[in-house]
Amino acid sequence: MEKSELEEKIIEQIKTVFDPEIPVDIYELGLIYDIAIENQGLVKIKMTLTTPMCPVADSLPLEVQQKILAIEGVEDVDLQVVFDPPWSKEKMSEEARFVLDMF
Repeated sequence: MEKSELEEKIIEQIKTVFDPEIPVDIYELGLIYDIAIENQGLVKIKMTLTTPMCPVADSLPLEVQQKILAIEGVEDVDLQVVFDPPWSKEKMSEEARFVLDMF
């Protein structure tokens, strides 16, 4: 499987993860900062949360990690939660801003 195919599958899986308080997936919300695929199926993810005090700060990254690990070709996931740069609504996709009426 090519990296681009694997990356598409990773994005598909990430798009099934939602912040329970927001009806938009975390990818469209702009919470995923980086996806890097290394040899031997290691996937490195940098993600953030809408706020450091997010009520799902413990469970949301774990859900992302588990969904990515379920993809064929992924051997391990190194997921880092970062707060620099801080998340802002400008990181959201146009689709997310439309759904949330945040234009």
